[in-house]
Amino acid sequence: MSRYTGPRVKIMRALGVDLPGLSPKTSERRPYPPGQHGQRRRKETEYGKRLKEKQKLRLNYGLSERQMRKTYTAAVSSKANTGTKLIELLERRLDNAVFRAGFARSIPAARQLVNHGHVQVNGRRVDIASFLVKPGHKITIKEKAQKADPVTLGVALAEQRRWDTPWMTVDLEKRTAEVTGTPDESAVPFPIDVQLVIELYALSA
Repeated sequence: MSRYTGPRVKIMRALGVDLPGLSPKTSERRPYPPGQHGQRRRKETEYGKRLKEKQKLRLNYGLSERQMRKTYTAAVSSKANTGTKLIELLERRLDNAVFRAGFARSIPAARQLVNHGHVQVNGRRVDIASFLVKPGHKITIKEKAQKADPVTLGVALAEQRRWDTPWMTVDLEKRTAEVTGTPDESAVPFPIDVQLVIELYALSA
């Protein structure tokens, strides 16, 4: 399955949660599933619950199913707690770090900045969205892109949201961010039961 490119608010309504990485918009105006019968309550199966939690992560971070499974496999292979490691690997992606720093309005917008070569890590251009940042890395938006609309719009939204990202120190004015720690489950900016995601992949292994 490829990355999701359909209506973003519609998918957030279906999942019952706003995914800031997917879209800066919210489902506040229509906080119920889409469709003619969207306001009816439907009984959810155990599989459905696990799938929904996985879809939250996959869609928020903009991964294909193949990429998501690969990330899960890497988490299982580590010596750390699988759920904690899975979130860490997702949060440490460069496109997510650029978004969480406030330099883009969404992860797709951040990915474009990275892919177009507008992002530097420790002074060197990095154009791979899946590049994993780590403590000590300094993320910078190239000077020629600092006033570009995608960046200025991202900064404006970040100043409005003012969410806490304790694993990074950000200077919005200078368009720089330094990774100072390692993210865990608390870093995810929406409700998530990561254990259900682990169970889903474990059952399908």
